[in-house]
Amino acid sequence: MSDADANKEKIKILFDRVLNGGDDYYLDELIAADYIEHNPVPGQEPGAEGVKNKLKDLRAAFPGIRFFPGEFVAEGDLVAVSYRWEATHNGPFMGLAPTGKRVSVEGMDFYKFKNGKLAEHRDCADMLGLMVQLRVFRL
Repeated sequence: MSDADANKEKIKILFDRVLNGGDDYYLDELIAADYIEHNPVPGQEPGAEGVKNKLKDLRAAFPGIRFFPGEFVAEGDLVAVSYRWEATHNGPFMGLAPTGKRVSVEGMDFYKFKNGKLAEHRDCADMLGLMVQLRVFRL
């Protein structure tokens, strides 16, 4: 198996075990000590602990959140994946009180590996679409 294929498998495991399964301990194994989050949430700590806390807050705002990965593309040390997540807004989120609204958000993630560990993450999620679904904005 090539390094690109091995990295792609690690991200598939990330979606399965962490994002959908809640096994945040896999992050300790996956994430490099000098990990860089290029799109952190305000106040996000560095490394695996920061990712764990980000996910904890997301799950508190959207209990039962479920991620649906789409296409995976891997080349060299880079893995890209398209995804959709669905959940109901039943907890505070970015200062917004729970709305009880069911939402669906699409996005793309880019994961860069170094020495077999996740070294960098970039994401682009449709946050405007989320805010429209939550009725924060009207288009």
